[in-house]
Amino acid sequence: MKVTGSVLLLLALAGPSVALAQDFPNTLNMTCTEAQALVTNQGAVTLSTGPNVFNRYVKDEASCAGGQQTKPAWVQTRDQQQCSVGSTCVDPNNEGGGR
Repeated sequence: MKVTGSVLLLLALAGPSVALAQDFPNTLNMTCTEAQALVTNQGAVTLSTGPNVFNRYVKDEASCAGGQQTKPAWVQTRDQQQCSVGSTCVDPNNEGGGR
């Protein structure tokens, strides 16, 4: 089978949009207990917290990159405005709390 240049171009253009369209578990569709269990059971998980808004939440510092620390994180869930789901990883040398 011969792959034409236009097919390759189409795949190259579709690749980034496909990656951007990934579905992450949405905290607005789960209870606080469900969101907490997801982070606890998986150790680290990317959660959507609204349209086009997502972040990586971790159970503990073992899921962070070397030198990073954990910072407690709260998200809105179906049943609570502020649900403590675990933490995010932050660089202690970055005042903005980079990931």
